[in-house]
Amino acid sequence: MGKLIPLHHLPPGTCGKVSRLTAEGNARRRMLDLGLICGTRVEALQKSLSGDPVAYEIRGAVIALRSEEASQILVELL
Repeated sequence: MGKLIPLHHLPPGTCGKVSRLTAEGNARRRMLDLGLICGTRVEALQKSLSGDPVAYEIRGAVIALRSEEASQILVELL
C-alpha cells in the first residue's frame, strides 16, 4: 500500500484511489452517495481562482469539493 494523503493535497492532473473516509454522520453519507467508496478512482481536475473548491472527476461526474470536505478523504496516489 502506498502513502495515504488527504484528497485536497492531490495536485491537479493527478489521480488517486480512495482508501478511507474519516468523515462521520451526514458528511460521510454525502460522500458515500457521491460514490466515494474504497477503491474509487478520483482525478483532481482544477482549482477555482481562489483555490477552494477544487473540481474532481469521480465515476465520470465532475464534483466540486471544498478543502474542509476533501481533507476527510484519504487517497493513495496512482
